[in-house]
Amino acid sequence: MKATVPYIEEKFGEFNQLMFGGKLPRIPVQLSNAKTFLGQCAYKKRRTLFGRTELYDFRLRINARIDLPESELEDIIIHEMIHYYIGYNQLKDTSAHGRLFRQIMDDINRRFGRNITVSHKSTGEQREQLQDRRGRYHVIAVVTFCDGKTGIKVLPRVLRSILYYYNNVSASGKVRDVRLYMSNNIFFNRYPNSSALKVHFLEAEEIGRQLDGAEKMTCDGRSLRRHQ
Repeated sequence: MKATVPYIEEKFGEFNQLMFGGKLPRIPVQLSNAKTFLGQCAYKKRRTLFGRTELYDFRLRINARIDLPESELEDIIIHEMIHYYIGYNQLKDTSAHGRLFRQIMDDINRRFGRNITVSHKSTGEQREQLQDRRGRYHVIAVVTFCDGKTGIKVLPRVLRSILYYYNNVSASGKVRDVRLYMSNNIFFNRYPNSSALKVHFLEAEEIGRQLDGAEKMTCDGRSLRRHQ
């Protein structure tokens, strides 16, 4: 199921009474289309008169893009409520998911038969749902290394950035070949767009499959030419 505000608010009230003694104040609920998280307890920080750091303005954000089993969605809500409980009560922990968080999590799992975990691990199918599905053109650099490995890099559609990446990567003694393509395959939406001198390693067969029908481009280090 996909999260809705009424559902999250209902479950918050239910779990608050059941697991937190009804001591958590209602919290603003926001739905998110983010690709980077399934749940988040957001807050702001401020300094008190005594120099202590205080957390305030709590908000509960739950991803509404991904279709989850109801029990998993419930566990995500409870996970974030643990963060809220710790933050609202200004309790100290050893880290974001430190000793106190794990103690509360383990207690809830044991007492209520839940399956809350430290991280929200998603399946391959769920990660696909988080991907941006809008069609758009990307410049793709395919980098072949001397050891036979291949990788890709999604580049900005800016000539200066493309030439910067092409020239610097081509100059590496570890690189055998750099080829450039223009593609509107949504597969490439999942990769960050920048001219950072990095690659994402993939099998050559997978790269070829995803670039099927892509437009080839030629670069001489100073200019680009598109092949019609």
